Amino acid sequence: MAEETIFSKIIKHEIPSEIVYQDDEVTAFKDISPKAKVHILIVPNKVIPTVNEIEDEDAALIGKMVLTAKKLAKDLGFAENGYRLVINCGEDGGQEVPHLHLHLLGGQKLRIVGLGF
Repeated sequence: MAEETIFSKIIKHEIPSEIVYQDDEVTAFKDISPKAKVHILIVPNKVIPTVNEIEDEDAALIGKMVLTAKKLAKDLGFAENGYRLVINCGEDGGQEVPHLHLHLLGGQKLRIVGLGF
């Protein structure tokens, strides 16, 4: 079993967070250091450390994360104008918490970030 993370504690309501959606499979909450007008993290309730640890049996769960992002973007009123979904993988990829999470960024025009290659 994967180690407990700060996100696990948020999922279990052991530490405060502004949860905007939760069900038996995923939890979505506002990022404490937003990079856009709206910045929500969508995490599986099951701890999966990184994309590298996703198993075949997690396919529906990963799909559920994306569908949750779509629903939140629509509910928050910016789906039609567009939004960005980002998953970082590992330290070199910019992942800070070892618990898979999908960033939903929107509510404003997002600039294109150079990839540096």
